[in-house]
Formats: sequence, C-alpha cells, structure tokens
Amino acid sequence: MASVVDRLKVYINSSSPIVVIETLEEPRALEVVRAAASELNMGLFEWSIADGLARTDGTFSKLRLTSENAASQPPINNTQPAAGVLAHMMTLTVEAVFVLKDFHRHIEDPVVTRRLREVAQLFSSDRRTVIITAPAVVVPPELQNQVEYIDLPLPDRTRLAQIVEETYARLKKKLLLARTLDAAGVATVAENLCALTEDEAERTVAHSIVTRHTLDEQVAGDVLQAKKEMLKRSGILEFIDCPEAMGSVGGLENLKRWLARRQGTWSEAARAAGLEPPRGVIIMGVQGCGKSMCARAIAGEWGLPLVRFDTAAIYDKYVGETEKRIRRVFHVAEQLAPAVLWIDELEKVFAGSGADSASSDAGVSSRLLAAFLSWMQDRKAPVFVAATCNNVAVLPPELIRKGRFDEIFFVDLPNLAERRAILSAQFSRRKQNPDEFDLEKLARQSEGYSGAEIEAAIKSAMYAAFSEKKRLVTETVLQELSTSTPLSATRSEDIAALRSWAANRAVPATAVEAPRAAAARRT
Repeated sequence: MASVVDRLKVYINSSSPIVVIETLEEPRALEVVRAAASELNMGLFEWSIADGLARTDGTFSKLRLTSENAASQPPINNTQPAAGVLAHMMTLTVEAVFVLKDFHRHIEDPVVTRRLREVAQLFSSDRRTVIITAPAVVVPPELQNQVEYIDLPLPDRTRLAQIVEETYARLKKKLLLARTLDAAGVATVAENLCALTEDEAERTVAHSIVTRHTLDEQVAGDVLQAKKEMLKRSGILEFIDCPEAMGSVGGLENLKRWLARRQGTWSEAARAAGLEPPRGVIIMGVQGCGKSMCARAIAGEWGLPLVRFDTAAIYDKYVGETEKRIRRVFHVAEQLAPAVLWIDELEKVFAGSGADSASSDAGVSSRLLAAFLSWMQDRKAPVFVAATCNNVAVLPPELIRKGRFDEIFFVDLPNLAERRAILSAQFSRRKQNPDEFDLEKLARQSEGYSGAEIEAAIKSAMYAAFSEKKRLVTETVLQELSTSTPLSATRSEDIAALRSWAANRAVPATAVEAPRAAAARRT
C-alpha cells in the first residue's frame, strides 16, 4: 500500500497530467489517491456521472468510503457531463488531484478526448493531476504519451489474514457464529486466498462463514475451491488438479532425476544454503508423447499448485490490453508461489515474435515476448514454468537461452520398456487386468507409436469388444494397432527434423536412447 501511494506522489509532484488506475476495487483506488493527496497537502476533487464534481479533501476512513465520510462539499453545478467537468477543471487554479470515476465510458467521445488532451497540456506545467479509475481503460492514441499507469498490488498473506479476521468480526456483530479456527488455520485460509483481490477475498470468506455459521478448518477448502472457479472465469489462468506424480509417467529417467534434485529448493533452508529455486523447463518432442502429462506430473511430484496459462485468451484487439493481461498472469502466479505455471504449446504464444511481427500485429508479439523475458529473468518469487512445445525451432533464440529456462528436455517416441509401461497403465486405467494381456507382444507391435496413439488403439479395441459382446483380449488390440497408421509414418520427415534439432540442443528425457525410426508399421 505504502509503495503505491509513494509512486502516485512521485507522479503528482513531477506534473504527470493523467494517471490511470485500472481496477474493479474502486474503494481501494480511492484510498490510495486520498492518502497521496493528504500527504501532499493538496486539494481533492471526485467526479462521477451521477453526481458531478465535488471537493472531497477532508477526513476519510482509511478502509472504506462510507456515508459518514462522503463528500464534504456539495457537487458543483453543471459538472455531470464528461466534457463539462473537463471544461470546469481548466478554470480551477488550485493545486489538486481530480478523480474521474468510470471515465472509460466517455473517453472515446471525440469532444471528451479533445478536452482531456487540453487538460493534460495545461496540467503538465504544475501540480495538478487527473486520476482515472475504471475496470479497464482504452487510452486514445493522442493521449498515450500523457498517461502513467498504477496497478494496485494483490494483497499479501499478512493482509489476507487480516481480511479473514475483519470479515469474521464484521459478521459476528450481525449473526450468531461459532469459531474453532486458530492462528495456524487462519494462515492456511490466507494461503488459499492468495491471488485474489481484497474484495474477492472478503466475499469468499464471508460466503463460507455464513454458509457454515462458523469459522473452522473447512473454510480453507471452501475458499480454495472458490478461488479456482474465479481464476477459471478470468479466462487467463486455470487451476489444474494434478493427482499424478512423475512415478506415474513411464521412462524419462533424465527428466525425473533433474526434477528430484531440485525438489524443495524454494524453501527457507535452500535459500540459507545459497540455492535459488529453479526457473523452469521446456519439454519438447513428438506430438502425443506425454509432454503435457509431464508438466502436470511435475506439480504433483513437488506437491505444488498448478495453474495453466490460456495462451488463446491472452491476445486482445485493443492496443495495450494484451500487455496488461500478461502482467496480470505474472502477478497472480507470483501470489500463488511456490507454484508451477504450465504454458502449453509455447510456440503458439511466441513464434510470431520475430523482426516481422511489428508489421503484422503492431508489435504486440514483440512486446509480449519482452515482458515475458524480463519476468523470467528478474522474478524473485518461486514460480516454476513448465512449458511444452512441439516445434522449438520456431521460437526466438533469446527465449530458449540459458538463464530464462534452466533446461530443454526432448521427449521422443517411447522405447520398448516405456511402451510396456504405457500399455500396463492404460489397461489399469480402464479397469482391465494388465496381467491378462501379452504386453511384450503388444509393445513390439506398437513400435513407432506415441503414448496417445497406443491409448487410442486400446480405446478403439474396447469399443470393438463391447459392440461384439466379447471380452477384451490381446488379439483385439493387435488388430486395432495393425489398422492404424502412427505419426512416425505419416510425419516421418518432421520427426526426423525435430530429432536433428534436439540432438545437440536438448537433453533427452529418457536415459536409454529412444528408437530412431520405426517408420513402417507392422502388420
């Protein structure tokens, strides 16, 4: 809180004419602005389309705007229209801060844009600043070089614990509530609230307490589930349940050994020993060979929360919105730390970040890459990035150099032992006894098949057996394998190129050398 107020004071003292605070938490934004204006001994005016402009510098609550500390003076006449309030502001000579609430709905009007530009030119020579608060603001091009931005930080665990206590105390005054949760339990609830705003955290805790009529250990589970749903609705990050660990993944000895050596290095003991937490890995390889399963299994193996970054939802048609969304991803991921951030199909996010991207997408891809590289290089929070990629050759070289990601692992087609393990796991998953099948024969028949292709063959064999009202047997699976063509045959050139690239640039995930061809399927 203090750092945000200090930053706003710098903008005001340096005559920055317009500051944008994008947030749904308007009371928190007003709290910041009022604190800055008070510490600078400056006047404060607040505007809304409903009331107009009113002078409000006085004594205000440090927590919430209430009826007792509302505007100390009545609104100024004829200042409700957006263009009208800007015209009136230009007539004032007092050093002051002007808060325009929900002004994003008016800023696209050409008259309003012109007036705001004139206000910015006038205010840039003295200590007068316009603060625009709104959930999202699309700044017109003619104003972009006049605008500074402030992001309200997400509350830390200490503040979240305070919110739990404050919410319970507030509800206790109105309702008959019990309590069995001690300080350690409150800390757990606060941990599960990380990555939510103050308003979201307060509502989530209140819903759980009111539903249960108590503050107990079950509230921690309630708020965690509510947080997962909120992040999913945000359309950018999604909590992924990862019950499996690396032990459920066949083979990949090198990757497993690398992960085992780094487990727990985000702890205080590791920091005391001079260790830094690992930054992340790129898992590249042939399609269908379990790259995404590996990313999920890393979180399961380490016992960390896993959030998936929705690459399709990051791009926005408005200038600057994509960059804001990626910054939100970083902030949320850091609040969840220690955590695993899963980026599936990395090449779809950054493959267009080369020199030609500026002409094709107004430089959005390049700025997105720059923001991601800066975060990967400078972040302090223990967020491990598990990225999967089908074609790492199209990624910009600055993304895959050492220091950004710790290592690049190559997952090839499964070898004989891995195929046996895959077959056994797939049969068990589908309520079949692996001992009733000739795994050796099936493993040899499926040479050149990916794990996904083996799974598809078993599923198809089960459908065939069910339709014929027969028991699933080895011969049925063999028949399905013989009638399907794997990618190693249809895309042999692409796989060969991928292996060639990885030969000297990536670490094989499997200690035993994987098969290098098997282009022809067996009959």
